[in-house]
Amino acid sequence: MKRICVIDGQGGGIGSAVIKKLKELFEERIEIIALGTNAIATAQMLKARANRGASGENAIVHMTSRVDIIIGPIGIIMANAMMGEVTPRMAEAIASSSAKKILIPLNQENVELAGISSMPLPHLIEALIRENIKKEITID
Repeated sequence: MKRICVIDGQGGGIGSAVIKKLKELFEERIEIIALGTNAIATAQMLKARANRGASGENAIVHMTSRVDIIIGPIGIIMANAMMGEVTPRMAEAIASSSAKKILIPLNQENVELAGISSMPLPHLIEALIRENIKKEITID
């Protein structure tokens, strides 16, 4: 069974939307671990039906080396992103993980992603799953 880690911060809305869509498509054929930069984000992702969840720097550093896929906004690999919620240690652990990283191209303060078309979040999540997750997970 694939272990997918969804990382989010602030209110957890992005992570929750990703988890809802993953659960809708794959039900219990995957394990989803919600990792929030704060307890509110984790709680929201657990409400979206993540299998397990944890909050904070140590949880993120510890778990990112133990999953197959990491999903989150691009800010999770940038130190001090999300209004400072992503610590340098978190960003390093995520970026250094051997897990496949699927990042949602949402702009951060003072960072613009050239060549990326701006699509609404639901369309980004749909593309993320269609183009990256479905080929990673075999459905029996």
